[in-house]
Order: sequence, then structure tokens, then C-alpha cells
Amino acid sequence: MNQKRRAVQDMTEGSPMRLILSFMMPLLLGNLFQQAYNVVDGMIVGRMLGAEALAAVGASSSVQFLVLGLCIGCCAGFSIPISQRFGARDEKGVRSFVWHSVVLSVVLAGAMTAVTAVLCPQILHLMQTPENIYRNAYAYLFIIFCGLPFTILYNMTAGMLRAVGNSRIPFLALALATVLNIFLDLFCIAVLRWGCAGAAAATVASQALSGLCCLLYILKRVPVLRPSKSDRMWNGHAALLLVQSGLPMGLQYSITAIGSMTMQSANNGLGSIYVSGFTAGTKIKQLVMCPFDAMATSLAAYVGQNYGARRMDRVKTGVSRAVLLSFGYGAAAGLVMIFSGISLSSLFLSAKNADALEASARYLRCMGYLFWILAFLNMFRCTMQSLDAAGLAILSGVIEMISRVTVARAFVPRFGYSAICWTDQSAWITATIYVVLMGNLILRKRTAETKQKA
Repeated sequence: MNQKRRAVQDMTEGSPMRLILSFMMPLLLGNLFQQAYNVVDGMIVGRMLGAEALAAVGASSSVQFLVLGLCIGCCAGFSIPISQRFGARDEKGVRSFVWHSVVLSVVLAGAMTAVTAVLCPQILHLMQTPENIYRNAYAYLFIIFCGLPFTILYNMTAGMLRAVGNSRIPFLALALATVLNIFLDLFCIAVLRWGCAGAAAATVASQALSGLCCLLYILKRVPVLRPSKSDRMWNGHAALLLVQSGLPMGLQYSITAIGSMTMQSANNGLGSIYVSGFTAGTKIKQLVMCPFDAMATSLAAYVGQNYGARRMDRVKTGVSRAVLLSFGYGAAAGLVMIFSGISLSSLFLSAKNADALEASARYLRCMGYLFWILAFLNMFRCTMQSLDAAGLAILSGVIEMISRVTVARAFVPRFGYSAICWTDQSAWITATIYVVLMGNLILRKRTAETKQKA
């Protein structure tokens, strides 16, 4: 019984902020370790292989975001019904949803790997990848696509653990995998001399390790996530609920990524200097966004469990405090990006790449002015998803896509890299207006529904 308590966490009782923060810290560290995959790849590739190799790795980053985002979003969506059933103390329902999540994840892994691996050349040509970096870009992207089953394995098992209140094991798995990634990066690039392909192979191997660690922990220590023979019966209604929860979240990531792809395609057309600068700036952006992502994931688990337990008073308290804390972080991080862009960019680019360094710092500086907006966008969006409004939340991704496409198509040809530096912010502003208005509407609606059922 004590082991079971340590393996799961009931978030329907106790201080909302304490529960969210205690759940968030392992998530934050895990997100930092996960971003360390990209940081280590970028530092080693940029420093050891040069700016063109770094551009090759980054030339398809928005495509990776589209494909990986679809997979990660679906897995995150699959975990929402699990957290709701856990909050309602329905263990049989939890195990049934776990079983159907596994089946759907296997189908997703097979389909996505086959399609993306075959279409890899066409994707790179669509992205206007410069000829001088095409070969390395293809090698890197193809291996990443072939490793999609391992990405799905980790995100599926980690999502299940987080749904029952365990964020510690996913973090430890990522920490172990990151250490492996560092050694494999150096070994594959410096010793085996595999170039960009070596960086991709190291990332895939590390992702596989993290997924297997979470899976083994579930099999040994978390009985509520282990379906018995009676639970492994196909239920069309349960599968439909998971699809209705997972697909909108996956599409939201992907739709957002379409705008990023348009943005990156426009930037690729400006030349390899701006590709290198944008790549370095994007990697730093992903790193500083980790606290936002950790808080959003924590809030999603908290809201899901309390919504399942019909504790809407606790949902509202948790949301308001998460927004306030995230806003404080966003303002502080924005100041760092404004005043320390060159120093941060130097992690990926040497002083001899002065033009690329300045391009990266410029991108970070512009982003820093409005970085705090993400506190409202991320917190309200994840709240809507956990309150069974994923279909409405997806519209925020559509709004982001439209904003990015509009700026990239209309303003980059005229204003060049300056327009690139302000494209993300236009998407954040428009999407935030929507999610704040709609999020508050959903909160009021779910509160009224809960009172009627009481």
C-alpha cells in the first residue's frame, strides 16, 4: 500500500498551489532535460561541425514540431480521461482507458513512421532547404522520423504516470536518457564521425531508453495502470472518447506547426546565415519555455483530477494561481532574453559566426518584449483541454497558424528577417485573446453543470 501511494498522487485534496508546484518541479526538470537533447545536439553540431551543419539540423525543426507535436499531443490527450477517472476513483475505468491508449498509440506509431519516412525528401524540398545543407538535413530528419515509435512510447507512458499524479519517474527517465545522449553525441560525432546523422541517432537511442524506463516502472510498481485480462476488451465508446480527447490536442500542435513551417520556409529563403541564427534562437526559446510547459502540464493533471471529482472550486483556484506564477516567470525571462541575447546565442555559435550571432540575439530580443503573454495562452488552453473542451482549444492553434502564415507571406518578402522576429508574437497575441475569453466561458459552464449534477 505504501508503494502504491508513492507511485500515484491524489490532487483532489490539499493546497492547490502546493500540489501544482510539487507536481511541477519534476516536470520542469524533465522538460529541461528533454530540451537538453536539442541543446546538446546544437552545441556539439554547431561547435564541432560548423554553422552549416547546425543549419542542416535546424532547417526542418518546424517539420519536426509538426510531426512530433501530433504524436505528443495525441498521447497527452489520451491521458486526460485517465486522470479524470483517477480523480473519480474509478480504477477499472482507468485500466480500460490505459488499454485503449496502448492500442491507439501503436496504430499512431506505425502510421506516422511509415508516412514521414517515405515523404522525407518531399518535406525538405517543400521547406526550401538550401542545397548546401540538404544532404545533412535529410540524414538527420530521416533518422528522427524512424525513431517516432520511441517518442510515442515515452510520451504515452509518461502521460499515464502524470495522469495519476506521478511526475517524478518521467523526470528520472529523461535525466538518465539525457546523460546517455551526451555521451552518444560525442561518440557518434567525434569518434564514429557520423556527422548530423550521429546526432539524430543519439537522440533516438536516448528517447528509447526513457520510454522503456517508464514502461518498466508501470509494469512493476503501478497496478492501477496495468490492465488485467478483463480490462483488455475492446470498447468502441472508450476508444472514441480517447480519440475525441487526443486527436484535437495532436491537431492543435500540428496546426500551430503549419504556421511555424511557413515561417521557417520564409526564413530559409533568406540564406544560411539567418537559418543558423534562427536555429540558435529557436533552441533557446524552447529552453526558456520549459517552465511554461511544466506549469501547463501540471495544471492539466490538477484540473483533470479535480474535474473528475467535481471540485470546480479547486479548479478555479488552481488556474488563477498558475496564471499569476507563470506571468511572473514570463516577465523575468523576457528581460533576460532582451539583455543577454548574444551570451545565450554563444552557446551554439562561435564568435567567428558574428552575423548569425547577431541574428539570433535579435530574434530573442524581440521575443522577450512579449514573452509574458504565454502565461495566459498556455494556462487557459490546457485548462480548456482538461475540461473536455479540446475541440474548442484547437481553434487557438488555428488562430496561431493564420497569424504566422499571414505575417510570413505578407511581410517577410518586404521586411525580411525583421518580420521573422515578430511573427511568433503576432500569433501569441491573437490566440491569447481567444483562449482567455473562451476559457472563462468554459469554466463558468462546467461549474454550472457540476452544480446541476450535485
